[in-house]
Amino acid sequence: MRNPHAGQPFTDSDEQIAHALLDVSIPTLVMSLVHMSGDESLIRGPLRPAGLFLNEVQGYMSEEDKAAVRAIALPIIADYRDRGCPEPAPIRPELLHEMMQWLVCEPVPAEYVPMLLEEMELDGRDTRAVPQADPARTDFPVVVIGCGESGLLAGIRLKEAGIPFTILERNAGVGGTWWQNTYPGARVDVGNHFYCYSFEPSDGWTHFFAEQPELQAYFQRVFDRHGLAPHARFDTEVTEAVWDDDSATWTVYVRGRDGAVSSLRARAVISAVGQLNRPHTPVIEGQHGFAGPAFHSAEWDHSVDLAGRDVAMIGAGASGFQIAPAIAPDVNRLTVFQRTAQWMFPNPNYHASVGAGMRWALRHLPFYGRWYRFLLFWPGCDKGLEAARVDPDYPDPRRAVSEVNDLARMMFTEWITSQVGDDPELIAKVLPDYPATGKRTLQDNGSWLRTLTRDNVELVRTGIARIEADAVVTEDGTRHPADILIYATGFHANRMLWPMRIVGRGGKVLSEQWGERPSAYLGITVPDFPNFFCMYGPGTNLAHGGSLIFHSECQMRYIAQCLELLIGGGHRWLQPRAECAEDWRRRSQDELSKLVWSQPSVKHSFYKNSHGEIYTLSPWRLVDYWTWTRTPDPKDFEIA
Repeated sequence: MRNPHAGQPFTDSDEQIAHALLDVSIPTLVMSLVHMSGDESLIRGPLRPAGLFLNEVQGYMSEEDKAAVRAIALPIIADYRDRGCPEPAPIRPELLHEMMQWLVCEPVPAEYVPMLLEEMELDGRDTRAVPQADPARTDFPVVVIGCGESGLLAGIRLKEAGIPFTILERNAGVGGTWWQNTYPGARVDVGNHFYCYSFEPSDGWTHFFAEQPELQAYFQRVFDRHGLAPHARFDTEVTEAVWDDDSATWTVYVRGRDGAVSSLRARAVISAVGQLNRPHTPVIEGQHGFAGPAFHSAEWDHSVDLAGRDVAMIGAGASGFQIAPAIAPDVNRLTVFQRTAQWMFPNPNYHASVGAGMRWALRHLPFYGRWYRFLLFWPGCDKGLEAARVDPDYPDPRRAVSEVNDLARMMFTEWITSQVGDDPELIAKVLPDYPATGKRTLQDNGSWLRTLTRDNVELVRTGIARIEADAVVTEDGTRHPADILIYATGFHANRMLWPMRIVGRGGKVLSEQWGERPSAYLGITVPDFPNFFCMYGPGTNLAHGGSLIFHSECQMRYIAQCLELLIGGGHRWLQPRAECAEDWRRRSQDELSKLVWSQPSVKHSFYKNSHGEIYTLSPWRLVDYWTWTRTPDPKDFEIA
């Protein structure tokens, strides 16, 4: 069987190929040329990328150098076509490592290579897949809570293993956040050719950073492709799960859209509900007396016509940052109320379409898509973590936490001020007063700041005093007229698994045990909650790079092997040792205290709980988390 990443054979003419090459990432193209030709000199000559930055896929090569590579590429690709597009021979590991380093213009430490090769799947094997079923697994039913990206992944892996399972999803369809968030402008902020399952790449993305409908459609296609419909129940909300020691089972209580209550029995439960799925609407005096439509961004009311209306949007974090540019041209007036300015950095491809030539290369050129995925992954693979590390001797921690962090601040500042022009009042509003990357850092191609310079848009940084029937009134007494009110105010990120009630051993209630300080061993398992596993659990949100899909694949492989420990060993239950879980919590908190997100100067961050502590973020390198979750150590668990 042909390697699925070796490209589909093609018969395009030389002219058609040359036209397609005008649209591709030239450094990535060179990687594919090495596969097609076996010519190692292609990466040892003067033509090479000049630098690396997140989402910059041309390596800062000059137009002359890019043209020279295209000229070299055309006869190689034509020869490959004329030979019938054979599957290229495998490349030896030493050369693959050299190719990695050529592509990213810097050393790739040896400890990262196994993770990267697994992620790229150049051999065509999904090594994270679960081994084929054996009959013993059929007596071990599993309930998966949620059918977003992590719950869908759990279903795929459980089906591979032959373990019976049911996915319970409170929404009416697949996709989680990409089903729920349908507001104008909603799109992903991780490059799509990396923000997809490693084993389910897509060459059909129409945007480099896809909008919500295309993302939801991708997850629907994967759901259908893997035949998960018979295993899923939609419009079904989990209200409670209770562990029974005698039978070593979970009873999972659910409520349908019609209000009917029922239950399921399971030997194990996998929570895949995410951290950003329960909208947070602040309590503001008078808000219930507002006369017009009012809704949260995650509950967008598409029956409301914004055209020609006065719109007030409370909140301007990641969601508001996308909404404002999308609606500003249509409304009469848009007033944006922002508590804290956001750091942002340039991404010229943020709203760019994927050209036909790029899609052709992804579909046909051997391993082009795999190397392009690597090129998107590597700049966000642990580099941001080191930039977030606090230098305790840095002289001005309110401005920056290290020299590297200060350089980032200067770069971000230049990007922001270069777009605002001669408007000192607006500059004062949009420049943050805390260290760079201290909160969720946004990326854009300039659309946000262009929106703020429109005549019909006003950014208000003054606090809100109250809401009246037709206006938002700020603390300085100013009335801002409004026909429509949008809350872009985020989610209950620190109320993990809320509002479900999870009852473990001895009647312990997980929400009471956690409070605002949720913790799980590796973010996955919790003492006294046997056979209960979290995906995207406490301490696994990523603020420094990677993608949640990458983390989910790590977590689900670990969970699948925990299930194998149970089933293969004939055991009834498994839970982490309390000392392992406590050691993980302590080390994680210690590490977080040394990173920019924990700094006291960073206020009003959804990363922090009401005590200013962080329990949602991962402070660990991706390569470490990948290593720790490759195989569970039975010594870390109580098993019976």
